[in-house]
Amino acid sequence: MSEHVKSFAAVDLGASSGRVMVGRVGPESLELTEAHRFPNRPVRVPEGLRWDILSLYAGVLDGLRAAGQVDSVGIDSWAVDYGLLDADGALLGNPVHYRDARTEGVAEKVWATVPAAELYAATGLQYAPFNTLYQLTAARSTDQLAAAERLLLVPDLLAYWLTGEAGTEITNASTTQLIDPRTRDWSRDLADRLGIDLTLFAPLRQPGDPAGLLLPRVLEETGLRGPVPVTTVGSHDTASAVAAVPAAGGRFAYICTGTWSLAGLELERPVLTEASRAANFTNELGLDGTVRYLRNIMGLWLLQECVREWGQPDLGELLRAAAEVPALRSVVDAGDATFLAPGRMPDRITDACRESGQPVPESRAEITRCILDSLALAHRRAIREAEALADHPVDVVHIVGGGTRNELLCQLTADACGLPVVAGPAEAAALGNVLVQARAHGLVGDRTSMRRLLARTQPLRRYEPRGDAAAWRAAQDRLTRG
Repeated sequence: MSEHVKSFAAVDLGASSGRVMVGRVGPESLELTEAHRFPNRPVRVPEGLRWDILSLYAGVLDGLRAAGQVDSVGIDSWAVDYGLLDADGALLGNPVHYRDARTEGVAEKVWATVPAAELYAATGLQYAPFNTLYQLTAARSTDQLAAAERLLLVPDLLAYWLTGEAGTEITNASTTQLIDPRTRDWSRDLADRLGIDLTLFAPLRQPGDPAGLLLPRVLEETGLRGPVPVTTVGSHDTASAVAAVPAAGGRFAYICTGTWSLAGLELERPVLTEASRAANFTNELGLDGTVRYLRNIMGLWLLQECVREWGQPDLGELLRAAAEVPALRSVVDAGDATFLAPGRMPDRITDACRESGQPVPESRAEITRCILDSLALAHRRAIREAEALADHPVDVVHIVGGGTRNELLCQLTADACGLPVVAGPAEAAALGNVLVQARAHGLVGDRTSMRRLLARTQPLRRYEPRGDAAAWRAAQDRLTRG
C-alpha cells in the first residue's frame, strides 16, 4: 500500500445490525469495503427490553480480526442508550433499549420540575420519550444506578473495552438532553435541578480526539500489531452520516435514511425558538461547531416491521408492486409515536387510515405504497418547516444511508419536496467515520475537502421532481385535518 494511503476500521452499529468497514484513504482516493457484518438482536427479559452488548462487542472483535492491519479504529452507533459501570469498571447489567417501556409517563414528571419550553430553550432537543434525560429519571430509584460510578454511551462503552480509557463524545452527548448547544458543554444548572449527577459522565471528547490505544489483550484476540489508536469520530451515527453528505455549498437539506429518517439542515448555530419546539425540531451537535437541525421521522422502521410480520417477502418485488399502486391514496403521520413500538405494524397502519377516514390499504403493495408516500410527505414537511424556522433556503436534498437503495422512496421524496434529490452514499455513517479518522491522521482537510472527495469517489444518483405538486399539498392538508 502506498505510504500516502492509510487504512481505517469503522465500527458502525445500527439498530438491527453492526458492521466493521475498512476505508482506504489517500489524497484523491476513498474506498470502502465490508470486513464483517453481524446481527444486533435485542433481547426481551423479565425486566424489559435490553441490548445484547456482549454479542455486539464480540462482533466488533471479529470484525477487527477480519479487517486486518489498520492505522486507526473509530466507533459510531445509535444515540441515547448507555451502560453503567461500577467502581471497578465492570458493567452493571445489559444496557436498556430505547424502545423499552420504562420511560412511559416520565416526561411529565420532568416537566413538573423544568417545563417543556424551558427544557427546550436550555438544550434545543426535541421531545422524544427515550432521550437519556428521561431514561436516567426513570432509573433514579434503581439499585443499578445507585451503584454506578461511570455512565458511558454505547460507542464510548465499546471504546472503553478496547482501550481502557473513558470519554464522552460530544455529538452523541448532545442527544442526552443534558448539553447546551450554544456552549457545547453540559447544562449544569439543568442537571442540578433534575437531580442528575454529571460526574457519572467521563470527560467530553471532540471528533478527531485520540481515544487511547488497543489494549494488549485486544491486539492478541484480533491479531493486530500494536500500537493501533482508537480515534474519536462523530460517534452518533447521524453525525457521521451528515459528515458524509457530498454537498457543494451550504444550501442543502439532508435526509439520513434507515430505521429512522433524520431530515434537516446543517447550521452554524442552534434554533431555540418556541416555534421550533412546537414543530419538534432538534438541535444536535455536529462536526466543527455545526448544529444538526433536524426532525426524527419513524423511517423505514415502518416497512421493516411490516416485512418482518409478512415473513420476509422479496423486497424488490414488493417495491415494484408498490410503484404500480396509485399515489397518495392513503397517508399516515410517519412521525407519530403510535408506530414506535415493534409488532402488528400492518394492522396499526391500516387502523390509522381507517380512523382518519381514508381508504384502507388492503394488499401488501398498498400498505407499502402508503408507507413510502407517508415517508416522502414527512420528508417534505420537515424540510420546508426547517427552511422557514431557520431562515435557511434549500436548493437540493441529499439522501444518504440505506434508504438510497430504495429508488421509489428517493423519487417520491423529490416529487414531494419539489427539489432535486441526490442519493448516496449508502454507507454514509461508515464513510463519515472513516473520513474523520483520516482527517485526524492528516490525509484530508476540512469538511469541504471531505465532501469534495466523497463527490469524486462515491456513486451518486440524481432524481428530478416530477408529477403534480398540488397532489402533495392536498395530501398534507388531508393529514393535517385528520
